[in-house]
Amino acid sequence: MARTTGSHSDITGPRVREAALRLFARHGYAAVSMRQIAGEVGVQAGALYNYTPDKQSLLFALMRDHMVELLDAVPVMDTDAPVDQLEAFVRFHIEFHHARPDAVFIAYMELRNLDPQNFVEIERLRGRYEAALERILRDGAGVGVFDVADAKIATLAVIAMLTGVTTWFRDEGRLSLSDVQDQYWDMVRKAVMV
Repeated sequence: MARTTGSHSDITGPRVREAALRLFARHGYAAVSMRQIAGEVGVQAGALYNYTPDKQSLLFALMRDHMVELLDAVPVMDTDAPVDQLEAFVRFHIEFHHARPDAVFIAYMELRNLDPQNFVEIERLRGRYEAALERILRDGAGVGVFDVADAKIATLAVIAMLTGVTTWFRDEGRLSLSDVQDQYWDMVRKAVMV
């Protein structure tokens, strides 16, 4: 099949992904058709299959790429102090996710729509990210600065709280992102410190 005049895979491919991300976040994966994605991009529905085998592959790629980008961006800690590491993690998580609300929404809300094999891979990547925070909490408990009964539960609770910022924070709101990071760090610190 000939490519549409003016179509370029290095341009159209990313546009397909951006449209799918936007539509999945707005309407939910199950409610979005390949035809809607094609319409958003301005190509025929059949042309999408030049860029993705199917809608499931597109969802998986969006989620996997988000998690890989997240894992690649986690800052290397230049301190052994668990309190400083925890503060850096809190601030990083809020800043990173703030800039990607659609990707965050999909990464958390569309897990149920992944095929079992894809689900396992996304859970593996999520587990790697969660393990970074869990290690900080365990290390802090080990040296007596954190009081957490179950580091895994504390990890999941902190991540859920921090991720929630993407649902309500707006740059034009009364607080700056830095103000929000300060307040969330204060809440997390009070929740886990001895």
